[in-house]
Amino acid sequence: MPSDVSDSRIVAARRIVAHVADLLQADLSLRLWNGEVLPLGPKARDDIQIVIARPSAVRRLLLKPGLMTFFELFATGDVRIEGGSPLEAADRWDHGHAVHLARRADKMLVAKAAVPFLLGGSDAGATELPEWDKTGNDGIGADKAGRSDKDFIQFHYDVGNDFYALFLDPEMVYSSAYFLDHDTSLERAQEEKLDRICKKLRLKPSQKLLDVGCGWAGLSCWAAKHYGVTVHGVTLSQAQLDFGRAKVKALGLEDRITLELQDYRNITSSGEYDAISQVEMFEHVGFANHERHFLEMKRLLKPGGLYFHQASVRRGGRDPIKPTNTTKVITRFIFPGGELDTIGMTVTNLGRLGFETLDVEDMREHFELTLKHWEDRLYDRREEAYTLVGEARTRLWLIYFALFKKAFERGSVLVYQTVAQKRRPGPSGLPLDRASLYS
Repeated sequence: MPSDVSDSRIVAARRIVAHVADLLQADLSLRLWNGEVLPLGPKARDDIQIVIARPSAVRRLLLKPGLMTFFELFATGDVRIEGGSPLEAADRWDHGHAVHLARRADKMLVAKAAVPFLLGGSDAGATELPEWDKTGNDGIGADKAGRSDKDFIQFHYDVGNDFYALFLDPEMVYSSAYFLDHDTSLERAQEEKLDRICKKLRLKPSQKLLDVGCGWAGLSCWAAKHYGVTVHGVTLSQAQLDFGRAKVKALGLEDRITLELQDYRNITSSGEYDAISQVEMFEHVGFANHERHFLEMKRLLKPGGLYFHQASVRRGGRDPIKPTNTTKVITRFIFPGGELDTIGMTVTNLGRLGFETLDVEDMREHFELTLKHWEDRLYDRREEAYTLVGEARTRLWLIYFALFKKAFERGSVLVYQTVAQKRRPGPSGLPLDRASLYS
């Protein structure tokens, strides 16, 4: 490349970064492809750096600014973070400033500075996206006939049990924990969450529990071991099923727990279960299938049976179904087919489809803490993760945890535990004291 073109890009990059620094006021730095380090705030340290590996990365961001492009560049390594985790980097700026950066930027200044990047080269030489990223779209809006839920689930969960073990607790629980205080360990918080689910479902010996999306069988084993119930767990992930069955055998619970690779909508027995648990599987179901989901829960429960529903949701808005930039990115790279409900839609659907909602609990701060633990653990063991699933996937999981930790921190994403009862005439049969849910 001629030196004058190269020099003009460096000069342009300095101009853009200086403008961004004025807006972002961050406490970290950016390193250009020539090794030059530029502060992203007036008193920014350089111990954590965002690295731009090549000019084509800037060109792509200028041509198509947004979170999707940033994730693509992060996956390829053309943009990376050094000196700390993505979450540690994100903690160095005001997330509100970052979200509104494009709107606040001087578009004329950026357009003038963009010229050397837009006219002086192409994307040639840029790293290609990982082989497993074959979607090329946002994954949103699939209808009932267009979905392959088994493929979606296996894309995410069959990455490998060893990978998830790097950051999960010993029970392998991949959902928000329940922290009694900020000093509670992840292990203790997940045990607390499992126990609270069993209490909210008022499980008793001889009852039958259906664990929908049972994962690695953490809840199934906890309920059978500590509450004496018979559990039927179903998952669409072969890797999870293999792990869960081995765990059940090791604990000697084979007479009380049956695990199957099965879609819960294909369970033929109706009215058989005293209780059903669904813990953060609902995000995979898709808007077009919400009604059928709740109708299936109703069909499978006995009259008066209890349904536990834990799910991450969007905070709502004028159009709660329209995908955001964040949901487009996550459904492409992390959760194909995933769509987030709102708590209002959840409660409305429960009510109109045969349930009485008994309890709703917001757990936003609990998931924020959970994601902090997962991020820290995975970052500390990132070299092992590189060996198991590759650098691209590890980087994406780290930035995914960081992105959602910030989303829960700001309240743009929430998580609720909801308990509902299959409607029947007469008294609910539940104690008058709400505190009994937690006794």
